[in-house]
Amino acid sequence: MLEDSLKMNVDEYLPLRDVVFKTLRQAILTGEFMPGERLMEISLAKRLGVSRTPVREAIRKLELEGLVIMIPRKGAAVARITVSDLKDVLEVRCHLEEFAASLACERIDDEEIQELKLALKAFEDAIEEKNLKLIAERDVEFHDVIFKATKNKRLLQIINNLREQIYRYRIEYIKDFDYHEVLVKEHRQIVETILHGDKEAASRIMRTHIYNQETIVIKNLKKQEEA
Repeated sequence: MLEDSLKMNVDEYLPLRDVVFKTLRQAILTGEFMPGERLMEISLAKRLGVSRTPVREAIRKLELEGLVIMIPRKGAAVARITVSDLKDVLEVRCHLEEFAASLACERIDDEEIQELKLALKAFEDAIEEKNLKLIAERDVEFHDVIFKATKNKRLLQIINNLREQIYRYRIEYIKDFDYHEVLVKEHRQIVETILHGDKEAASRIMRTHIYNQETIVIKNLKKQEEA
């Protein structure tokens, strides 16, 4: 767990239990709480500066979302990522990303071309720093430029609805430092094909990009199960 990273942003329009829920949910999705990690009410309440009641209520809501499980005689723990859930999410993401890359080849404008180049450079810099949280953020920004370039509001709406689920799996595959060089190479190829307007190549590379991520996460999940 990242001991000093759990920060609660108080919203005067939301009940405290909902603020705690959003804080813990984000911590799980971003990997600050690892799959299988126990969630201790007393410890969390102390870190967040609240009583145990809103923490307990938040954990119950997280259990309903499938992000937390209750273990007999042990209490709450972050739900582990399953291969089935991973495949479901990435299957949808793959089709959306392929479609976005294809549309971007036709519709990207000069300003977005510069944004894409800058996003690529920022991603490469984050890889060099080996900062996992920063890598994940720069990866999101890179793909967001491509979605923006589609000029398709409905596509943006759909991907936004999946954003948090995708983020959890994104954190899982960037943990594999051996894969970082491949990630950079694939991002460069995606940029190159989009700038050349090669719809077929852009879609194909994007499909490979997502498939490789699925393969990496499944491999790591199996390692965790065997450990």
